[in-house]
Amino acid sequence: MARVARVAPAAPRLLPAALLLLLLVAAGQRAAGAPVVAELRCQCLQTLQGIHFKNIQSVKVTPPGPHCAQTEVIAQLKSGQEACLNPAAPMVKKIIDKMLNKGSSN
Repeated sequence: MARVARVAPAAPRLLPAALLLLLLVAAGQRAAGAPVVAELRCQCLQTLQGIHFKNIQSVKVTPPGPHCAQTEVIAQLKSGQEACLNPAAPMVKKIIDKMLNKGSSN
């Protein structure tokens, strides 16, 4: 009788190599400046119509994207707290305009 050599399936050996390759590709994209989304959901569940300009330290405007379908305006207050503002409110539009002009005048 002829002996048949058993060959172990290749899949178990390829799995760690494929996983390593996937991790290297992901790390390369991250290092190349691909945006990293910190939150995969909207941060603002409720918004304010406005807040007094003197209480605001900075404003961050996040455009719609895969994390959230709406524009989000988050004001960092001088007290250290954050407040979500309604981007469609007239007062908020004025605040954003003031902050943009303040940043360009420095």
